[in-house]
This record gives sequence, structure tokens and C-alpha cells, in this order.
Amino acid sequence: MPTTVISGFTHNFLGKAPVWYKQVILLFLVINPIVMYLLGPGVAGWLLIGEFIFTLAMALKCYPLLPGGLLAVEALLIGLTSADAVYHEVLTNFPVILLLMFMVAGIYFMKELLLVTFTQILVGVRSKSALSLLFCSAAAVLSAFLDALTVTAVIISVAVGFFSVYHKVASGKGYQQKDHNTNSDDEVIELHREDLENFRAFLRSLLMHGAIGTALGGVATMVGEPQNLLIAKVVGWDFAGFFLHMAPVSIPVLFAGLFTCWALEKLRWFGYGGRLPKPVRRVLEEFADNEKARRTKSDQAALWIQAVAAVILVFGLAFHIAEVGLIGLLVIILITSFTGVTDEHQIGKAFQESLPFTSLLVVFFAVVAVIHEQHLFKPIIDYVLALPEGQQPGMFFIANGLLSMISDNVFVATVYISEVKQALDAGSISYEHFQTLAVAINTGTNLPSVATPNGQAAFLFLLTSAIAPLVRLSYGRMVVMALPYTVVMGGVGLYMVTHAF
Repeated sequence: MPTTVISGFTHNFLGKAPVWYKQVILLFLVINPIVMYLLGPGVAGWLLIGEFIFTLAMALKCYPLLPGGLLAVEALLIGLTSADAVYHEVLTNFPVILLLMFMVAGIYFMKELLLVTFTQILVGVRSKSALSLLFCSAAAVLSAFLDALTVTAVIISVAVGFFSVYHKVASGKGYQQKDHNTNSDDEVIELHREDLENFRAFLRSLLMHGAIGTALGGVATMVGEPQNLLIAKVVGWDFAGFFLHMAPVSIPVLFAGLFTCWALEKLRWFGYGGRLPKPVRRVLEEFADNEKARRTKSDQAALWIQAVAAVILVFGLAFHIAEVGLIGLLVIILITSFTGVTDEHQIGKAFQESLPFTSLLVVFFAVVAVIHEQHLFKPIIDYVLALPEGQQPGMFFIANGLLSMISDNVFVATVYISEVKQALDAGSISYEHFQTLAVAINTGTNLPSVATPNGQAAFLFLLTSAIAPLVRLSYGRMVVMALPYTVVMGGVGLYMVTHAF
């Protein structure tokens, strides 16, 4: 093979990922068959899990679908699982795939309504503490019924729009100027630099409050997070049943999270408390009024259609009129039909956010198939189930929480709920206790996972979005700003799991 071809292959493999990362993945692929041959499938299976978690933790270096998918394919080739076992896992969790395919896309067509809502909140509330509470609580309520990624995307869109507007003004241009580089402060007038930095701090805190809100609301309902639906299907809960079982934990955590939001703004700790400068507010209010005046009758009609679709969505979920994903498909059909969205490519954009993660979820199920085929988690589950019954929910909460801080919570929840279901089927635990453990698993994967961007998809989405570099929101800063929430939400969640049942 010519040297140029080898060089091209090396360059193309995993694209722009760092060279050291590519080397690590290649090392994984080389040593797995050797370990399988020398030490057996048990050790090889645990090694594969560690490698897969590594790809999730390094999601900022390379999207986990690629390296994780290579590992899953190799697991099939060396006999750690079979294609039939993977298909069985996918088929069992098909409602979750439907949710991601259609519900996320359905909410995409409601973005205008959500943008208007958050815009009115931002320019209409002058108290920063009240504004933060509204952002956090609005994100929580929306995430309980809608997709957390879409809610986060809307908040990001609002922030990017307003930052761009003021950045243009601060650079001596009108906010209607189209060609402007918001990534550079070279043109910013010296007089406006301090206001711009204060505006960055203001937006950083709002973005973090909003992202935390998606976790506070996402834990409460069956559709709040993808793993919630998976757990609900395994346990046999409908929408109302899921909410009622989670309420003893999710409601106290919600109030504790909102109190933390208010306290952080008052105390101005951990990077919170940034206020909106008056010159910036005047510019944003003028911009919002201008946008409202430009709204046509067609635009207003579209907003009403989206609002009606939102009501249908909420009632459809509450009364479980159909599978969750099918309700999402209904939302797509209703909104596109009555707002004039008829172009195939325009509709296709709605699926761009959901399908990569849907593909990654299938890879999750391949790794879960390895765990089931090799019975890897059975000793751990047996150990926890051997503890006094009152200690088991707390242990599951802690185990899920710690792993969800560094890994994707869908993967963690899938593994643990599947193993506990096997214990139920074997007669090791009662159905009542199984439901308690399901609450511990769901809250354990949702609440402590706010500690890092790796644990929450909404956090990772925020970190990799266009707004993060604009407002100087780095990985380290996100971890620091999330720390008080992690302690409060994790602590209150653990206490309620251990004392409310």
C-alpha cells in the first residue's frame, strides 16, 4: 500500500480527533481479541464496558457513535454477543427509539413559540433573581413534557440572538447588520467593553439555570428524558403512574433546586449573580419591540397552531392516547400541515438533532447485550440485593449517580433497570420493591449527572453550541457552576430515596 494512501487513512480515521485519541481507540481494537482469547469473555466484556465509557467521557474529542460503534462491531465479531441479542435489545426498547425519532422532531416545529416565550421572559422581568427563577422553572416545566435538548436549543437560540444584537451595537453597528463576527471583540468600542463582559456573565448564569431546569423537570415524567421512558416500559408505568411514583423525590428536589437558583443569584457565588447592564437592556427591548412589530398575520397564525399542538401534546401524554413517539409524529403532522411547511428538505432538518443520538442509542443496546450475554453485572446486583432491603434504594442511587457523572445516563439506566428486572423475574424481589428500586435508578441517573457535561445531554449540547465560546463558558466553568446544584439535588434526592419509601 503506498505511503500516501496510509497517510490519508491515518488522517481520515476519526477525522479531527486528537492523534492520541485515535491511538487509544486503535489500541482498544487490537487488545480486545487478545484479552478475549487469553482471559475469556468475562474479562473482555468488562474491558469493553470501560472502553465504551471512555468514549462517552471523551465525547468532546469525538462523537461516541463512531468509536463506540467500532467497539460494538468488534464485540459481535469476537463473540461477546450476537446480532440476534442486539436486535432483541433494540426491539425491547423500540418505544424509546420512537420517542427520539419523532418527539424531538415534533418539538423542533414548536421552536418559534418557545422562542417568543423565553424572549418575553428575558426582556419583561427586571429582577435578576426572579428572571433566573422563571428561566429555571420554565425550562423544568417544558422539559417535563418536551425534549430537554430542544428546550436547551431554544434557550441557546435566544441567548445567541440577543448577544449578537448587542455585540453589533457595541461594535458601532446597527443590530440589523447582517455581516458581523460575534466571535471577535476587536471592533468593540472601548466604552462598551465592560457592559459586554457583564452581559456575558449575565447570559452564562441564565444558560446554566436553564440547563439545570431541564434536569429538574426531566426527572419527573415519562418523557422528560429518554431513559425515563425506557424505565417506565420495563416497570409498566403509564404517564400518570410514572409521575406519581417519582413525585416523592422529584417534587422536593424541584423546590430545593429552585431555592438554590434564588440563593445563588442573591449570594453571587460560583459565578452567578451577573446583572444585565441598563444600556444592554435598552438595546434588547428595542430589538424585541421591532421583532414583534414585524410579525405578520401568517407568523401569528403559526404561533397559535403551535400553541394548540402543545395543548394536544400535553393531553395526549397525560391520558396516554398512544405511544409517546406516535404522539410526536402527530405533532409533526399537525404543525407542518397548518403552517405551510411542505418541503421535504425543510421537514428533514427537524430530524438532524435526533437521529445521531438515536444511532448512538442502538450502540448502547449492543453493549447492553454484551452485559446480558456475559452476566457481567450479576455479581454487583446480587451484592446490592443481599443488603437489607432499606439500604438497597440508596445504594442504587449512589451507584447510578457516580457512573452517570462520567457516562451517559441512558446507558447507565438501561444497564441497571435490565439487571433489576431479571432479579424480579427470578423471584428475588417483590414487584413493590422493584418499583422502589426503579425510582432510585431513575432519580440516580438524572440528578447527580448534572455534575459534568458528560452526564447530561443538555449540558453537552450547551457546551458544544455556538453560544459557549461567545459567553466564555468552558468545561471547567460549567463544572464549577453546576457544583452547588449537584450537591443540593444529589443530597436531597438521596435523602428522599432512602426515607420516602
